[in-house]
Parts: sequence; C-alpha cells; structure tokens
Amino acid sequence: MATITFEKAQRWYPGADSPAVPGIDLKIEDGEFMVLVGPSGCGKSTTLRMLAGLEEVNSGHIFIGDRDVTKVPPKDRDIAMVFQNYALYPHMSVADNMAFALKMAKVPADERRKRVDDAAKILGLTEYLERKPKALSGGQRQRVAMGRAIVRQPQVFCMDEPLSNLDAKMRVQTRTDIAKLQSDLGVTTVYVTHDQVEAMTMGDRVAVMKLGELQQVDTPLRLYDKPANLFVAGFIGSPQMNLMEGVADNGEVKLGNYHVPVDPTAAKKMQGNVTVGVRPEAWRIVGENDGGLPVTVTVVEELGADGFVYGTSGVEGTPHDIIIRVSARDSVQKGETLYVTTDPAKVHVFDTESGARLSE
Repeated sequence: MATITFEKAQRWYPGADSPAVPGIDLKIEDGEFMVLVGPSGCGKSTTLRMLAGLEEVNSGHIFIGDRDVTKVPPKDRDIAMVFQNYALYPHMSVADNMAFALKMAKVPADERRKRVDDAAKILGLTEYLERKPKALSGGQRQRVAMGRAIVRQPQVFCMDEPLSNLDAKMRVQTRTDIAKLQSDLGVTTVYVTHDQVEAMTMGDRVAVMKLGELQQVDTPLRLYDKPANLFVAGFIGSPQMNLMEGVADNGEVKLGNYHVPVDPTAAKKMQGNVTVGVRPEAWRIVGENDGGLPVTVTVVEELGADGFVYGTSGVEGTPHDIIIRVSARDSVQKGETLYVTTDPAKVHVFDTESGARLSE
C-alpha cells in the first residue's frame, strides 16, 4: 500500500488560456478513500488522470509512497483504473476480461485463475465468469471492471465516475459495495465524482474542487457542518443550503426588515455585505407573530419519513427558493404561508465579497 502526494502538480493544456489544474497540493494517506468532487470542468478528472499517468504533469511532482512517479509511464505506476464506461472487451468472457492485465504481465495461468476466482467471489460474479459483457446488466459490468482492477493487486485504485451510467437504485447499491470493498482490501483509493451525495457517503475524506483549485479537504461531516467558504456551502448538501444576502447590523444580519441573529464569533468579524446560510433542517416553524421569516409554499416534496418544502419569501436578499425540511406528518399545503426562524448557532456566516467563512 502507499500514500499519494501531489506537490504543486500542474496541468496546462496546449492552447488554453489558463491551466486546468494550476498547482494542486494534496496528501492522501495509506489505505484512505479520498473523493475528489466538484462541478463539471473543475479539474477533478484531470487530477486523477495526472496521478494515473494519462495526463502530462507540466510542473510540480506526484509521489506514490516515496517514489516520484511524475515522469513514470502509466504501466509502471502500479495503479489500477476503473473507468466510467467500464472499458470491457466485448468479445472476451468475464473471466478473460478480469485476467487480461495479468496475462499481459505474464502471470502464470494457475495464479491468474486463482486471483480471478478470488475476486469473483468477493464481487458476487462467480456464476457469470463464462458470460460475455453484453449478457450482463450495467451494475454487473461495473463489478467486472472492479474485478479487473482488484486482480492486479495494485498500490492505488483510481476510479473516474464509475457509477454515472447506472440507474438510481443500482447506484446506491454499488456505492455501498465499493465502499465496503475498499475498506476490506485497504487499498489507497482516489475516486472522482460530480455527485456530492456519492462523495459524502463514500469518502474517508472529500476534496472539493473549483476551477482546478482545492476549496476544502475534510471529512464529510466537517464539510457539511463547517464549510470553509460560500462555494463549499452551496455545493455540499442535498438539498443545498439556503444562502441569503444581507448587511451586517449591530452584531446581526439585516435581510430587508428582518434581523438574523448569528454566533458571537461571526458577529465580531462581520462588516458590510455578508451572506448567511441555513440548512433546510435547521429551520424551525413558528407562529405568525413570533418574528419568523415568511415563506409562501410553492412545492411540497413528500419523501415518506420526512419532506422538503420549497417556497418564496419576497424578503430582500432571500433566494428564489427557500427550502425547509419538515416531518412527513406536518400537513403543509401548497399556497400557505409558513413563518420560520433558526438558532444563531445553526447560522453559517460568510463574507459576500471573498466568500470566506466568518462563523466559528
């Protein structure tokens, strides 16, 4: 197994006005499951491909363990890649697909067969070993691609959006399988996704990227509870955080004619324009005369155990949609007006200009 270290690793595509990845610094611990997440074009796949040797590193270094692999060919990096489109050979059986890399490496036939059988047992593929990929479902094909990576017994797994071709139910099942598998094998894994729910449920740590730069690298819970800036606050969480633009006013934030109390740490730092964030579950419904923010309900999303209410406020600085999490047993009707408030400790405060977090 091995640690992975990026030292100011940069990728600048020929003819581009700016680098896709300006210079990333990131350390991934031995056996860690690290997820790179961000919107399309943020540089996460480029970063992964630099690690795998599929993209040139224009400056900086990448280490696997103590070995500088910046200029090492992909085949010599001891990395196994799992692609979005499975990349299986259609004319080969499942067993032959899984054993192909071992065959190329001239691993003896008995050893190949044993490794394939062991991997198939782990992945529940034993009964499909003689089938061709076209006779498998999407989830089974993805497991074959995982098996092909496992049999190589690499130091590092690289996974580039491996679940994006699966339907919603299969995705949930397969992400659980991958997380358990990685934990059992203990192989250092770098996983790329644009789906922040996937990132939050799978990663030991999550690296949030924007325009090729790291915004925050932390555990999923800390990303959720203490986003470092406005971008992370808006990106992490499903549904996303309610972000409202106001003005600092005597230790509170003024939204139109409403005042939002904030924690003392933020109150001391606030100046001028600030943005406050409230998670959907942090709202509390109060009576009409209790000073809450008015929200006119436009959509009620029933999810069984709970639900989400989407509404508009009309108060200056509030977003187009305010999202409130409610109990499924709260009978909220479209068109009615709710009044909501929250506790100062649950309000996230950011500087509107710089995006920096001001709360503790």
